[in-house]
Amino acid sequence: MKKIGILHGKERSFPEAFVERINLKAPAGIQAEPVLIDKVAQGEDSRYAVIVDRISQDVPFYRAFLKNAALCGTAVINNPFWWSADEKFFNNALATRIGVPVPKTVILPSRDLPEDTSDASFSNLAYPLDWKGIFEYVGFPAYMKPFAGGGWKNVYRLESMDEFFEKHAETGRLVMLLQEEIIFDEYYRCYCIGGKHVRIMPYEPRNPHHLRYVAEHRPTPERLKQMEEIVLRINQYLGYDFNTVELAVRDGIPYAIDFCNPAPDADLKSVGEENFEWVVETMAEYAIERAREQQAGVDNLTWGKYLAHSVGKQSLI
Repeated sequence: MKKIGILHGKERSFPEAFVERINLKAPAGIQAEPVLIDKVAQGEDSRYAVIVDRISQDVPFYRAFLKNAALCGTAVINNPFWWSADEKFFNNALATRIGVPVPKTVILPSRDLPEDTSDASFSNLAYPLDWKGIFEYVGFPAYMKPFAGGGWKNVYRLESMDEFFEKHAETGRLVMLLQEEIIFDEYYRCYCIGGKHVRIMPYEPRNPHHLRYVAEHRPTPERLKQMEEIVLRINQYLGYDFNTVELAVRDGIPYAIDFCNPAPDADLKSVGEENFEWVVETMAEYAIERAREQQAGVDNLTWGKYLAHSVGKQSLI
């Protein structure tokens, strides 16, 4: 019997529905359950053919468990090695190389010195930075947000250079991005599962959280196809099995705003019944597919085109 496990934190609606859906389908030789960990020893099998990870970004112990499980043959969704290495600034840099429009973005050193460092640790860093060049490149209004953060924590909308320095002083040891604001006509949040299944959801980030999926955009078939191609391209290069991409449409061009969301919101109350049904059904089918393909003792992870090209020393473009 092959087991599909889901590793999660406080969320309940998606994990419970995911497990229930797989077991109702009753695929031959496969069953689903919440992951149960009672011991993690080096090089020992996790007993799961597939694990869907919803929480290791917040729990380092779980990330270590998943890497060990992957080493022993578990198909972990998403790849814990790539997830550990990835961050939002790299995502934007990669997008510029694969032809995906993104806002102008720079990365900034932390306002306060990292722990166990001193001024001498930064002898390679110009002081002051080229603030004039940075502000001319990005422009105002702009957004400042953590380069590796999730959600809307520590996100600032800035109108001027003076406001930037005032707010940057509050960020402590966080490494931040400064990013051009895209004044959009339409906004979409897009699920991508397995690098092949896409659901494009009208979204309004300026609404209260519980109303953000209440939006009236009506994209044309051509716009839908354009956005689907962007979403697939991003996720196939990054190698994420489960991710969301946020697209802001300005002057007819979809800009990828945020696309490093490997534990995306899938709560019934926030995404709504139709989106919830799609993500539960599609993830259940995809997890069953991965369980059937899983082979014991070998690498069953998804590795994106970026790494494949890098290993093969091939150009991205």
